[in-house]
Amino acid sequence: MPSLGGYPSLLKQQLRDLVLRRKSLVREEPEDDTLMDFTSSLGPIASQKGVGAETTNANSNALMNIVGQNLKTGLAYDQAMYKHQCLCAENGNHVEHGGRVQSIWSRLIESGLVSACERVNIRKAPLEVLRLVHSPTYVTFFAISPTACLKLDPAELPLKSFVQLPCGGIGVDSDTYFNDASTQTAAKMAVGALIELCCQVMEGKLKNGFACIRPPGHHAEKEQAMGFCFFNNVAIAARYLQQRFSNGPSLSPPRIAIVDWDVHHGNGTQLCFESDPNCLYLSLHRHDNGNFFPGTGCSYRKLGKLEAGKGTTVNIPFSGDIMGDAEYLAAWRVLVLPLLDAFKPEFVLVSAGFDATKGHAAALGGYNLTPKLFGYLTRTLRQFANGRVVLALEGGYDLSSICDAAEECVKALCSTESAAADFVGQLSSETLEQIPNQSAQETIQKVKEINLFFYFKILFFKVIAVHKKHWPCLTGIQGINTSELSWQTISHR
Repeated sequence: MPSLGGYPSLLKQQLRDLVLRRKSLVREEPEDDTLMDFTSSLGPIASQKGVGAETTNANSNALMNIVGQNLKTGLAYDQAMYKHQCLCAENGNHVEHGGRVQSIWSRLIESGLVSACERVNIRKAPLEVLRLVHSPTYVTFFAISPTACLKLDPAELPLKSFVQLPCGGIGVDSDTYFNDASTQTAAKMAVGALIELCCQVMEGKLKNGFACIRPPGHHAEKEQAMGFCFFNNVAIAARYLQQRFSNGPSLSPPRIAIVDWDVHHGNGTQLCFESDPNCLYLSLHRHDNGNFFPGTGCSYRKLGKLEAGKGTTVNIPFSGDIMGDAEYLAAWRVLVLPLLDAFKPEFVLVSAGFDATKGHAAALGGYNLTPKLFGYLTRTLRQFANGRVVLALEGGYDLSSICDAAEECVKALCSTESAAADFVGQLSSETLEQIPNQSAQETIQKVKEINLFFYFKILFFKVIAVHKKHWPCLTGIQGINTSELSWQTISHR
């Protein structure tokens, strides 16, 4: 390959092409002004002391004193996130596109939920906030422009070359398109929106919230963009909360639980927190013995990294046949709720992907969860952390399904009733009466269903066996082989 000005790599040539396409050598980001605008909106801690500074006593008290009766649910959304688009300019060529957030936001308006909630003012996250999770070079490459990295050694760059996509655009891989004119703004806006929402909830200005954001984030690793993700929105927000709201004499960070119900494992989020004893990462995902993207997240192989983080990474990797509400409810009551109760988080972040809902092709999800289920799961999470729960949109590509699911979640966040009070109204009688893994199928599938039921019973036993020494609350096995209705009846006696 011929050299271009002393840069022999393909990526260097592509960067030069980007420079010419954008009609300027480097677009410098007004980082200081952005940081000032962003942090001034978040109160005196960040604006006066910088990101990650020690919190004042007043803000520490605000962390622990939430008066939720008169507070509203917060919503975060900005049209700038719609503009992250492939160079081909055809949404139909890609499953992850701006129509996802646009459709959800339109649904929330039509349902009256936007009027019932409080929309937060958001700004792009500054570069130093992105560096809480990602490397400096990675942040420069994807938050400013790849052209800003022209003078760096190619070995230091976060990818060897862009991929030429069949549609005519370019991507960091065959699925994740990149547009130097719009990706950076949308990605920084997504992070900034989530952080602003989380801070207002943590400070007691809002009772909870939903961030309608894109691009998604939970696959993004420290130095790797993948799976439609560039910056790990939830991981960055959690790190920001930990550093800004350290509390107590020892300035220990708040305990944060991250619940990831996207159908794909959040490999980037797990890698960020697997050594952190103050962050519990819980993921329910399709695994198929490592054959479903991204192939990570096998519970009984990965508990957490180093002794300090042992037990704080809990994966629930489903394999085998198609999962539905009954299977997720079993995992929720047997694993998720007891673990959260034992961990006692001070804040709950949810990687709220809706690609496990009905309507998604097998390659994108292939599960049969109902939108109502996500509303119920959201409702049960409100019993933790004094109700400080924030959902951040991750995946989900069937527009009708994700709009329904998002609407149910926001309704659950806005509700003033407890989970028990309107439990029956949240889930269908069919869902409530169904035993895990024995959904309503043809009788010819009955034996297969029963066998699969025992398979999943074994799977749950494996998860419990691995984690029970770290979490005594998991020593029981009740609730695994029963319907949700039976479990509710027994547990409330």
